[in-house]
Amino acid sequence: MRRIGKYEVRGFLGRGQMARVYKVAEPVIGKIGALKRLEPHPSLAALMGEARLQDLFVQEARTMAGLRHPNLVSILDFDTAGGAPFYVMEFHAVNLGDLIGEAYRPDRPSRILRLDRAVQYAFQTLDGLARLHFDNVIHRDIKPFNLLLTAGGRVRIGDFGLSTLRGERFDAPGNLKVGSPFYAAPEQETAPDAVGPEADLFSVGVMLRRMLTGKLSSSGADPPSQSNPDLNPAWDAFFEKAAAQGPVDRFSSAGQMKTALEALYEDWKIRQERICKLPEPKPAHAVSQNRLRCRRIAVKVRPSAARTFFSLDPLWRPRRFRANRLRSAADGAIFDEATGLLWEQAGSPYPVTWKGAKRHVAELNRRKPPGKAPWRLPTVDELTTLLSTTPHGADFCLDPVFDSTQRWLWSCDRCSFISAWYVDAELGFVHRQDFDAPFYARGVRG
Repeated sequence: MRRIGKYEVRGFLGRGQMARVYKVAEPVIGKIGALKRLEPHPSLAALMGEARLQDLFVQEARTMAGLRHPNLVSILDFDTAGGAPFYVMEFHAVNLGDLIGEAYRPDRPSRILRLDRAVQYAFQTLDGLARLHFDNVIHRDIKPFNLLLTAGGRVRIGDFGLSTLRGERFDAPGNLKVGSPFYAAPEQETAPDAVGPEADLFSVGVMLRRMLTGKLSSSGADPPSQSNPDLNPAWDAFFEKAAAQGPVDRFSSAGQMKTALEALYEDWKIRQERICKLPEPKPAHAVSQNRLRCRRIAVKVRPSAARTFFSLDPLWRPRRFRANRLRSAADGAIFDEATGLLWEQAGSPYPVTWKGAKRHVAELNRRKPPGKAPWRLPTVDELTTLLSTTPHGADFCLDPVFDSTQRWLWSCDRCSFISAWYVDAELGFVHRQDFDAPFYARGVRG
């Protein structure tokens, strides 16, 4: 088994131009972490020089270590191995880029988040940026893939490789772009060393618009209110100010931007209260009484075959969402008359690993009355029968049937020898994740 320093490498998480990130385990106690090691792309090393890149990497670690905040990633350790520096962070399995389904071509449509969730992510990002800006640190690379998400819904800003103190010289070649296309403020291209907090806030505005519309802003694009029925022209004005071309025309601080967003959010909640007071519409037609048959045997499906096998669209959502007929059953369970499946209403009380999900089901069976069908971990096919489209308007008036905190649910289907498939019950999509990811387990039985 390969090691980096004292850490045992358990998998590869990703790479950028400057470094690679590995999933590692601490010796003896086995705690999982994310180790980022300086391994620059040869073209970047030739452009900037290895000594300068090492200085920047150490500066990134020092910046992160010196800032403590619930919405910032924390550093747990720093060391060198094989002549290359590395640091270790908490392991977070999901980032916002994965959540919205952003591909390597960000100009393609992405998944739309429910308004309350998207706003909460923006609030937390602004809180984290306020902490950075208090110490005059400008991140300069705020984008979905750099926002890590905990199972409890907390945002943690990561990847400080391009961050800088106000007035500090980055000392990079003129042809090196600072920031990510589509999300970087215009001034980062012409004067990256002189940018202020407004540059980070520009990125937040672009990102929030993408979360709510599935699109990036572009010249001549329709206003956001025409892409999402939960938005009104006041939101259009907010996004116009947030992503103004000139820094002086944007919000001047994270606090000011958050205050403006809070006002919009409160107005939306008032509008929702009015919608929910209206009489519920009668169903237009009777629901078919034919019972849907679902695969119940676990399988192993590789990523290249998964969309076809699970019948998913390009954003990994079911090509057809099913209509449930859910009702309460005995012992706090939920029965779906459309499928004949009996579900746990609450599931595991805390996030668990994939193996922990199996232990949860085993414990359910240990406590079940004799003669009852055994509980099991559901297949992807069974879990997708619980999914629905992103809520808008009157959809928010419906009380959730299942525990809404348990949004990431393990399936019994494997992707590889170290990963399994799961569903996002809130956004309605299927994805794969490492066995050590902290998700929830929800038992099912026929």
